[in-house]
Amino acid sequence: MFNLEQLLQKNHEISELSRVLSYLIEDRLICDTEITCNLFYDYIDRVNNHIDFGNHHFYQDLLVHHQPSVQNTARNFMNGSTEIKRVFKQYIHKWCNLRTNPLQLKFKDHGTFIKETNEMFDLVLNRIQDEQEKLYPVLRSIWALEQAA
Repeated sequence: MFNLEQLLQKNHEISELSRVLSYLIEDRLICDTEITCNLFYDYIDRVNNHIDFGNHHFYQDLLVHHQPSVQNTARNFMNGSTEIKRVFKQYIHKWCNLRTNPLQLKFKDHGTFIKETNEMFDLVLNRIQDEQEKLYPVLRSIWALEQAA
């Protein structure tokens, strides 16, 4: 079982990693270190796990909820999850070398890498903000009603 505090903590960790990585990738020499690559791959795993967690643990319940607004919220977030996973997959294919040990990033153009990485960070951070403003209040109200029953 999970609770909202766990979800908020995971969001905080992803946000924090985004900010740290955004800073680290600016310097080409630091960007190309094993430590930065490991943090980067940790970030990717955390985001993918976070999205999968929602898809497996509460969207399905929300889709069959008796209130259409709750169902609509679930559909919107599931569609957003699909889009983020699509963008992530393209990004990973372009910039990540999963076949090396240790893991590496592929740099054809550091400037483009920074731009596209920051765009990806923005996409994820906007998603986190939407979850906190739109999804989590719905979950809180449903769980409060269930506990009261």
